[in-house]
Amino acid sequence: MKLWKGRFKKEADPRTNDFNSSIAFDSRMYRQDIEGSIAHATMLGRQGIIDEGESMKICVELGKILEDLDSGALAIDPDAEDIHTFVEQELTARIGDAGKRLHTGRSRNDQVALDIRLTLREDCNGLLRQLKDLGRVLCQKADQYSGAVMPGYTHMQRAQPVTFGHHLMAYAEMVLRDISRFEDALRRMDLCPLGSGALAGTTYPLERELTAKLLGFTAPTQNSLDGVSDRDFCAEIAFAASLCMVHLSRLCEELVLWCSWEFKFIELDDAYCTGSSIMPQKKNPDLAELIRGKSGRVIGDLTALLTMLKGLPLAYNKDMQEDKEAVFDAVDSLKLCLTPLIPMLETMKVLEGNMRKAAAGGFINATDCADYLVSLKGLPFRDAYKITGELVALCLDRGLTLETLPLEEYRRVCPAFDEGVFAAISLEKCVGGRKVLGGPAPENVKAQARRVLDLLERGNT
Repeated sequence: MKLWKGRFKKEADPRTNDFNSSIAFDSRMYRQDIEGSIAHATMLGRQGIIDEGESMKICVELGKILEDLDSGALAIDPDAEDIHTFVEQELTARIGDAGKRLHTGRSRNDQVALDIRLTLREDCNGLLRQLKDLGRVLCQKADQYSGAVMPGYTHMQRAQPVTFGHHLMAYAEMVLRDISRFEDALRRMDLCPLGSGALAGTTYPLERELTAKLLGFTAPTQNSLDGVSDRDFCAEIAFAASLCMVHLSRLCEELVLWCSWEFKFIELDDAYCTGSSIMPQKKNPDLAELIRGKSGRVIGDLTALLTMLKGLPLAYNKDMQEDKEAVFDAVDSLKLCLTPLIPMLETMKVLEGNMRKAAAGGFINATDCADYLVSLKGLPFRDAYKITGELVALCLDRGLTLETLPLEEYRRVCPAFDEGVFAAISLEKCVGGRKVLGGPAPENVKAQARRVLDLLERGNT
């Protein structure tokens, strides 16, 4: 039976019911709906709005309904209009007229606004635990490979030497920002909309501070129109999930490149790869590719939310039913991607020799050669830059590297060179000398890994 049936003289067309129903996706909020109803009924009883005995009876039976849903003894009716209707009608079927008093001073508008906040609060806390696990793995790997020299890239061309640990710590910094965004979103949504009614509050003497406290919120929302129409928190969470997925996508793009034969910097564990149906030699990084692909899906969820909200007048409009599918899909997709990514990174094999070989072959120590002329020989940087460029061109013509070019060839281009140039352009020296804050020197990487791990442990991101 529809809660709004009294106004209508005829039954809704079945197609209207099917189109209007949200039970398929809001049924996941059954626990939060019941928790909100228990808090509301408790407050109604304490305020004398309904009899305290009936209030207690409602709360006890709602607890039993929750137990039955958790255990599977009670199944959610797929023909119910929404989860709120299902719970209320099940309650009334069990305890009679007392169940009909539950909705006193409450609208489905503030009810659903509450349920989605409670649900997303739980979802985000779960995502935060996963993101902290991801940050820990990145830091542990970074510390382990703080001295593993690899080429750093710009424009996908070998540029300057870094270490694998330094590269991983760049992603650890992204994860810290992702954590901070979810925490910020949680702080802003920490207000209870229950008591806002349909849009204009109610004449009943509700104690909104009590329901807020019972449900773990810091305070009630301050405007009833905003209380039922605000979905900023959905958009914020979808944005945080979208940007996090962009970070995961970038990482996975590099994993795909690094485990290819063209790079062969890493090897992913067999447990996180798949094969080919026709090519027996293949070992495909399908999980990394799928995570990369799912980033587009989550970005689409954010776009759907923002587009749905942009033209809505206050207060509640049925368009807002579209909020749940989009934001739930965003958080579910992120959770799904983090679940295999963390152990995939934990178990990957790092091929340090191949990284070092690639670093040696790309003239990525050219800047250090120029810096040698500047710092030790007193040349202006632009002159040193030009001289080093000529040396690179000479090496390319002769199939050599800066390390293998004879000293006499160096001196032919610039007499200021001496034997010290070979120590200056050593890849390990190039990396180890970059001790400036944020640089790739191994001790820097270790210190940064400790710093991030400490932030994760203290929860101060």
